[in-house]
Amino acid sequence: MRFTKMHGIGNDYIFINCFDEIVTNPERLAIVMSRRHFGVGSDGLVLIEPSSMADFGMRIFNLDGSEAEMCGNAARCIGKYVYERGLTKKTEISLETKSGIRNMELNLQEGKVNRIRVDMGSPELDPNKIMVDLPGEIVLQHRMQILGQEWNVTCVNMGNPHCVIFVPDPEIIDLPTLGPMFENHPLFPRRTNVEFVRVIRRDILQMRVWERGTGETLACGTGASAAIVAAVLCGLSDRTAQVKLPGGNLELCWDASDNHVYLAGPASFVFDGEWLESTYY
Repeated sequence: MRFTKMHGIGNDYIFINCFDEIVTNPERLAIVMSRRHFGVGSDGLVLIEPSSMADFGMRIFNLDGSEAEMCGNAARCIGKYVYERGLTKKTEISLETKSGIRNMELNLQEGKVNRIRVDMGSPELDPNKIMVDLPGEIVLQHRMQILGQEWNVTCVNMGNPHCVIFVPDPEIIDLPTLGPMFENHPLFPRRTNVEFVRVIRRDILQMRVWERGTGETLACGTGASAAIVAAVLCGLSDRTAQVKLPGGNLELCWDASDNHVYLAGPASFVFDGEWLESTYY
């Protein structure tokens, strides 16, 4: 089975072109292929599929085998893949995801895709729809106790659930300890992604992320989208800002005219390969 390794500012995935390949057990395949020392090594597995609703379809499986609803970095990688591998000549592409249709604009330089802008859709703030076990219409700076310390959390759904926490310095956060405690807290019955965010300026945010089902990653597009929404709601940033992540920078805009969040950044090929293991079931 042929595959391609790609990344969006360090958020790396294994992509399988399901126009040519058949994957019958993606949950198990994601686990074995994503292993860093025994497999390809990645943050998860992404299937590029035909769609009756859009130009292409995307399914995402975390390295623990759970299926995610949306991923901004993976979406940008698909935009680059389908154009540069000749699956389309369009520079405006629609993508079917588990969280709905997402539209992308491809920016070309010398025939190659060097930047992709993704319409991430409107943020969902209703706790019932985010799957946060709290009353009210919004979770804004809600106080939580973790390890005897008080944290103020703001919850946003960008196709998948996020818990955003503003801190003085994300670099000193013990993310391997705190990340799983937030992810699996009873407040989040379907678990959550967790972002620790520093406001450098009103137009620059710094972020580290703990992804549900994966752990710490170098970047998260839906997380960056949730971060700017939370920052605006808390009065900490403008609607257009750069989000600095360990793997690189993303450009975010929460457009007041249509309430959509727009994410822009690069995507990169790493290598192509052939998966030889046939006993992953």
